[in-house]
Amino acid sequence: MNILGEEISRFGKKGLLICDPFIFENVFPHVNQKVKEKIQIKVERFGGECCDEEIKKLKDIAEESGSELVVGIGGGKTLDTAKALAYELEVPVCVVPTIASTDAPCSALSVIYTLEGKFKRYLKLPKNPDLVLVDTKVIANAPVRFLVSGMGDALATWFEAESCKIKYAKNMAGGFTSITAYTLAKVCYETVLEYGIAAKVSCEAHVVTAALEHIVEANILLSGLGFESGGLAAAHAIHDGLTILEETHSYYHGEKVAVGTLASLFFTDKPKKLIDEVFSFCEAIGLPTTLADIGLSNVSDQKLMKVAEAACAEDETIHNEPVPVTAQMVFSALKAADAEGKKRKENIH
Repeated sequence: MNILGEEISRFGKKGLLICDPFIFENVFPHVNQKVKEKIQIKVERFGGECCDEEIKKLKDIAEESGSELVVGIGGGKTLDTAKALAYELEVPVCVVPTIASTDAPCSALSVIYTLEGKFKRYLKLPKNPDLVLVDTKVIANAPVRFLVSGMGDALATWFEAESCKIKYAKNMAGGFTSITAYTLAKVCYETVLEYGIAAKVSCEAHVVTAALEHIVEANILLSGLGFESGGLAAAHAIHDGLTILEETHSYYHGEKVAVGTLASLFFTDKPKKLIDEVFSFCEAIGLPTTLADIGLSNVSDQKLMKVAEAACAEDETIHNEPVPVTAQMVFSALKAADAEGKKRKENIH
């Protein structure tokens, strides 16, 4: 974080910096002076939701201040907002993830929600961020739940890339999965399983270790490159469906993606050994394995079917799966994954 000013000054003389509220209060004040020695910067507190209203508000501020670049510091929604804003302004964007909770930092994509937090659309951007600057000391001091959530997001990368490869479905850039993209996605999965538990322990102790470095790389870089060049499929579509239920809004992106991944294992008829491996990992690091774990303990079948229908919307990534797609199949997969998670919890206790 100490080199932030030096790094971003390469992209312009004046900039707008969008800062997560917690970082705004607790981290940025320690580097504020060093940044301002290198570049003229206007700092704005992020409003909390990556939505059209927030982007418009910030665009007006940026234009008024004559910003030549945009900097985003914070979590996935802060960074997605910065990327969308830079696209609107046609200026460079630098992102500084302070948590490793999603693969948003590296991607040429912003996920736009409504003001209330419901998924609205994907904004595909013409280029990736000009700079991604990661300080693992900051990430080690963030709540461990963020790191775990990032592993939930990363966990889906290989399964979705594999589906896209089999289906010859297009990736986020409009091309097809390459050997490189598929390999990165597979390495992402292997890294998360190998180092996830040790990285969580490190984060709980607020220390940077090799395992933590590996997981930060997997959550941010491998997952980002893997999903973008490999493609998305059922797990993220089911996440999008889950966002229509208000009960899920207090749960993180990666936590809902993890539920989507578990459901996709049944949806795509994966072997029991692989299902056991993924469930065991989720249990070991504290990712959701039941619907109750994301606030849906008493969800009705009617509501769950609405989730399934939303996941199967015409433009959703679930259609990249090589299996036939129906809302009933997604509904059944969610119920099956929930039942498996409940059974395993009962056996543990």
